Amino acid sequence: MNKLKIAVIGQSGQLAFELNRVASPHEIFCLGRNDINLFDFDDLCDVLDRIQPDAIINASAYTAVDKAELDQQNAFKLNAEAVELLGRYVKQHNIHLVHISTDYVFEGNKGKPYMPEDPIKPQGVYGLSKAEGEKRLTEVAGSQSCIIRTSWVYSSHGNNFVKTMVRLMNEKDELGVIDDQIGSPTWAHDLARACIASAEKKLTGTHHWTDEGVCSWYDFAMAIQQLGLEKGLIKKTIPVNPIPSEAYPTPAKRPHYSVMNKSSIKESLKPLKPEYWRVSLARMLDEL
Repeated sequence: MNKLKIAVIGQSGQLAFELNRVASPHEIFCLGRNDINLFDFDDLCDVLDRIQPDAIINASAYTAVDKAELDQQNAFKLNAEAVELLGRYVKQHNIHLVHISTDYVFEGNKGKPYMPEDPIKPQGVYGLSKAEGEKRLTEVAGSQSCIIRTSWVYSSHGNNFVKTMVRLMNEKDELGVIDDQIGSPTWAHDLARACIASAEKKLTGTHHWTDEGVCSWYDFAMAIQQLGLEKGLIKKTIPVNPIPSEAYPTPAKRPHYSVMNKSSIKESLKPLKPEYWRVSLARMLDEL
């Protein structure tokens, strides 16, 4: 396998952290907001020209789903405009781009796993901005890029649902967790491996990657409690109550069902394949 020079857009997030861990034998350059101006094409070109990457993985995004409802301009700048400029760069330099997108591009009412080619219908600003980024990238550099949609990302690094649950279960006497939003968790460690493999194979098109299996946020929380107790991360059992979405209103509407079909990426990246979500969760909790 040829050793690649990979520029990772993003430095502080969960995926960038994991990409650093799984990159070997490739050379990784993580670029944070102080290293590259994603909104200035000349600056973007200057920074990337100095690295001369063989591939780019875009692990940066505006991901504050509720905040985006009132901050539309900034969400679209990072999730669409910056993606278009990265697309222009890879097109000009004849290199490959792996771009991460989201289950939030779907409405969430299908009731069976979404295929990559299914019609999209975002419910909020975050989803709309990510959908626009997908569209612009496909138009500008579709033959030199792939889009990987994912969901419910967690890792031992940064802020995420798993770490929040572990903390709250140690602090609170009782918790309520939504039980009517159904999806698939994603360990960022394995997502990073899929990104590297996609760069190696110059994968094109739109694909889905999550852990295997399906659960609600409530199911996910119960598994975190059970495994956390076994591993000594959680000190006591507390009641965890299933609640409907209406009981926990948020500014942005979430998809009720966002399970995604992964067959295209599993076929393309053989022998790499996702693990069952509870297995991945246990491995991540071991790291904690």
